[in-house]
Amino acid sequence: MTEVAGRRGTVAGIVGRVRDAVRGERRVDAYTLLRRLTALRQFLAAVDGHLPDGRLVAAHTLIERAGDRLALSRDHTVVALAGATGSGKSSLFNALAGFELSSVGVRRPTTAATHACVWGPLAGATKLLDWVGVLPRHRFVRESALDGNDEAALHGLILLDLPDFDSVQRTHRLEVDRLLGLVDQVIWVVDPQKYADRLVHRSYLREFHRHRDVTVVVLNQTDRLPPTEVPTVLADLRRLLDSDQLDGVPLLATSALDPQAVAGLRNALEQTVAERQAALRRLSGDVDQVAEQLTELVGPAEADEVPAAAVRGLTEALAASAGVPAVADAVEAAYRHRAASSTGWPLVRAWRRLRPDPLRRLHLTGGGTSTKGGTSTGGGTSADVEVSGATIRTRTPVGATSLPVPTAAHRAAVGLAVRTVAEQAGGALPAQWPAAVTAAARSRLTDLPDALDQAIATTDLDMERKPVWWRLIGAMQWLVTIIALAGLAWLAVGWVVQALGLPGLDHPKVGVVPVPTLMLLGGLFLGVAVALLVRPIVGWAARRARRRVERRLHAAVAEVGRDHVVLPVQDVLRRYAEARTALADVATR
Repeated sequence: MTEVAGRRGTVAGIVGRVRDAVRGERRVDAYTLLRRLTALRQFLAAVDGHLPDGRLVAAHTLIERAGDRLALSRDHTVVALAGATGSGKSSLFNALAGFELSSVGVRRPTTAATHACVWGPLAGATKLLDWVGVLPRHRFVRESALDGNDEAALHGLILLDLPDFDSVQRTHRLEVDRLLGLVDQVIWVVDPQKYADRLVHRSYLREFHRHRDVTVVVLNQTDRLPPTEVPTVLADLRRLLDSDQLDGVPLLATSALDPQAVAGLRNALEQTVAERQAALRRLSGDVDQVAEQLTELVGPAEADEVPAAAVRGLTEALAASAGVPAVADAVEAAYRHRAASSTGWPLVRAWRRLRPDPLRRLHLTGGGTSTKGGTSTGGGTSADVEVSGATIRTRTPVGATSLPVPTAAHRAAVGLAVRTVAEQAGGALPAQWPAAVTAAARSRLTDLPDALDQAIATTDLDMERKPVWWRLIGAMQWLVTIIALAGLAWLAVGWVVQALGLPGLDHPKVGVVPVPTLMLLGGLFLGVAVALLVRPIVGWAARRARRRVERRLHAAVAEVGRDHVVLPVQDVLRRYAEARTALADVATR
C-alpha cells in the first residue's frame, strides 16, 4: 500500500507539472497566431523571386498546413504515440483505448500502418483523419458510454499509434516523418533499454525543442525495472532531455500492464483535450521554428537608398555610352552653322547651305518629338485624337539615330557602373540579397542601348526655333547688302551711259566720294564687319546651347538609368524592408 500511495503521489506531481505547462503564459491566442501567419504570407510575397525557393519550402509548407489545420475541426485534438521498435507504444495505445486495437507481437516491426482511436462520434473527425491520412479500416471509435466507463473527459481526442521510426522499412520511417509534421501533440514513448538511443535524441527529440509545449515523453515498461531504479532512470532521461533543449517537457513513467501507471498519462491527455490548445501551440511552435530558419535570410541591416554618387556615376557612364558628347558637339557645330546661315553675308549663305548640317547627319532634327497634346515616350510620340466623340491614342514611331556604336570601353564602363550601384545598394544586406540586388540591376541591361537611343532621339534640343537676334542681324545684313547692290547698280548704269557715249551721270558726292561708290563699299564693309562682330556672340551662344543640351540629355539618360537600373534595385530594397518588417511580426508572439 505504501508503494502504491507513493506512486500515486508521484503521478499527481507529474500531472501538476503537465497542467502548469499548458496554462498561463504558454496559452496561444488564435488571433495572434493568424496575425503571425498573415505576416509570414507577406514575407513570402516580399521575397518571391529574390531568394532561392529551396530556402522557403518550410515556410510555404507551413502556410499550407496551417490553413488546412485551422479550417478543419477545432474541437478535436490529434495526439500521436511515437516510439522506437519494442518501446511498447502499441500496448500503451491499447491500454488508453481500452481495446485491443493495434496489434502487439514479438515480430518487429509490429505496427505497419497508423491506427487511430477517436473519442466521440467519428463523423466529426472524418475530414481531419482524411487530412492526416489514416485509412478508414484503421479508424476506431471510443464512445463515452462503452463498457460503463466515463470517457467524456477525452471527448474530441484522436489518438494515433504511429509505425516505429527506427523500422527497417523505409516507408514506415517516411510515414512517421510525415505524420509528425501534422499532429497537434506528440507523446514520445521510450523504454528502459533504449531510452538513451542516439537516433531518438539526435534525429527526433532534439528537433522538437521548438515544440516543447506539445511534447510529452513517456518512460514505458517501468514494470521491467525494480521500483528503486525507476527514479534513477527518470533522472538520467531528464538529463538527456535537458541536453536536447527539452527542459520542462513533462516526463511520465508508464506501464501498459498497470492501469494505475497509465493514469498519469491519461490525466495529461484529459488536460490537453480540455484546453483545446494543442493545435494552436503546435502551429505556433512551427511558426517559431520557421521564423528562426528565416532570420538568417533577413538580418539586422536596414535597406538604404541607392547612393547618389553611384547614380551619378551610372548617369555619366550611360551618357558616354549613348553618345551625349557627340550630340553636344553636333549641337554646338549646328548652332554655329545655322547661325552663320542666318546672320552671315547673304551673298555666301547659299554656299554655307551646301555644307551638311551636323545634327541631320546624326538623324537628329534638334526639335525632339514633343507635340502639343501628346507625350514623348521611349518608343515614339503619343497623341490623343478625338474621333466621333471618342479619344484614340495614336503613336508616331521615332527612328533610330546615327550615333556611333558604343565601344568596348563604354560597355565596360556601363557594366562597372551598374555593378557599383548594386554593390553600394545591397552590399550591407545579408547573404542572398546582394545577389538579388545585382540580378535586379542587370535585369534590363539588354534594353539599355535602344532605350538610350530613343532617349537621345526624343530629347528636345531646341534647335528648330531661330532666335530673334538672328532675324535682326539677318535683316541688317540684307539691308546693307541691298545698299551695296543698289550702289553697284547705280555705278553700272553710269558705266553703261558712258559706254554709249551719252552724257555722264552726275553722281552726288559725300566729300570727294560718289554716293554710289560709298553705298557699294560701305555695304560691303558693313556686311563683313557685322559678320566679324557677330562671330564671338555666335560662339558664346553655341557653347551656351551646348551646355543646355547636355543638361537635357543627361536628364534623359538619368531617367533611362533610373527606369532600367535604379528602380529594379529600389524594388528589391523595398522588398527587403517589407520582408524584414513582416518577419519581425512573425517572430512577435
